Amino acid sequence: MTEQAVQTEEPGIIDAPGPTVLGAHFSTSYRTYVLVVMALVYVVNYLDRQILGILAHPIKLEFHLSDFQVGILGGPAFAVVYAVLGIPLAIFADRLNRRNVIAASLAVFSFMTLMCGLAVQYWQLVLARFGTGVGEAGTSPSINSVLADLYPPEKRASALAFYSAGLNVGLLVAFFGGGWVAQHYGWRQGFLTAGIPGMLLAILILATVQEPKRGQVENLVDTAETANLWAVIRVLWSQHSFRWIALGTGMSSLGGYAGIIFIPSFLGISHHMTLSEIGAALSLLTGVGGAIGTYMAGVFADRYGKHDIRWNMYVPIVATFVAIPFAPLFYLAPGTAVSLCAAIVPAMMGAAYIGPAYSMSQGLVPLRMRARAVAILLFTLNMIGLGLGPPLVGEISDLLKPLLGADSLRWALLSTVVTGLTGAFCYWRASRTLKADLTKYAA
Repeated sequence: MTEQAVQTEEPGIIDAPGPTVLGAHFSTSYRTYVLVVMALVYVVNYLDRQILGILAHPIKLEFHLSDFQVGILGGPAFAVVYAVLGIPLAIFADRLNRRNVIAASLAVFSFMTLMCGLAVQYWQLVLARFGTGVGEAGTSPSINSVLADLYPPEKRASALAFYSAGLNVGLLVAFFGGGWVAQHYGWRQGFLTAGIPGMLLAILILATVQEPKRGQVENLVDTAETANLWAVIRVLWSQHSFRWIALGTGMSSLGGYAGIIFIPSFLGISHHMTLSEIGAALSLLTGVGGAIGTYMAGVFADRYGKHDIRWNMYVPIVATFVAIPFAPLFYLAPGTAVSLCAAIVPAMMGAAYIGPAYSMSQGLVPLRMRARAVAILLFTLNMIGLGLGPPLVGEISDLLKPLLGADSLRWALLSTVVTGLTGAFCYWRASRTLKADLTKYAA
């Protein structure tokens, strides 16, 4: 595709209306449509992945689980297979039709979410969560690669942040809808209801989304030569900034993933809120506030990154330091109203790193390595954040319980402030070599 065939002068990410598709040349309205559809995939992704958070307490009571066992269910049971399989599925995405990979993966994890609702023993639920991870492993690398071929570098962080805000909307639906359904119909019905939308969305993708040409918006020539995995790893390892970005996202996400699993229980135990009340509060905090913060982080990264690309790292650093002072008040305040008000800022800043991290990872590698670069980023992020976060916080809570009783969960969650600060340090280290690393594979 020629440079003239690609429209890049729009005022924002949500583009003005235009013709749907002109041959192989995608219009701005079609590009926006694909972005919205992929954001919906992320909504369903996070709905199916994280609905466990609002359902964890009734599951814990029914199966007589410890906080550590709940942490295993919410973390490694999903994270290990999700992170590991993301890399081989990204190899398919770098070689095959990415649209088909996305649709197939979406159908698989939606089906496995339905299976979670049919579990009658703890080990069955663990296996179903494994299956959910298998399906979800194929979506994010492929979607990131597709969006990178629809949006030019100067708009990419905003586009990927808009897509990433789908996680916040997914949490909104999971917390609000899941809490209401669980309170009125039981936790199993919550899983069964969450599995249906993804099935329908997979059909929509196959019927309406086309596979974009690789490199079209950057005038990069796609040689159709796909390097092997070790070549990709060598390229990424040579990029010092990528190492620090990957480690930073893992540290930043650790507290967030642990919070998704345990904050609903914390609010129920320490503030005596019902499932419906918890769902409503968290849906507004993470769904509305979080979506705004995630998207605006990408907008700011693009805006200031035009003058200095290192702002893609400075934005999540600023977000971390803005949010951290509110964490002790949220977890330790005795009053429910004060606690929830204090949670507003951390909820908005919690995923500010995602859009910039995705965007920079796309620019650090050649075309046919992009999906695997994102998969390796997600491997690191999820093995640290999701794999370690929930069980670590659960174990800390169990260890503190003889001393602090029900309040042990407050202090266990507060301990994640340390990993948040570690993430900010990693982004600062990445910023030191980011400019030089990005020039290696620029157009």
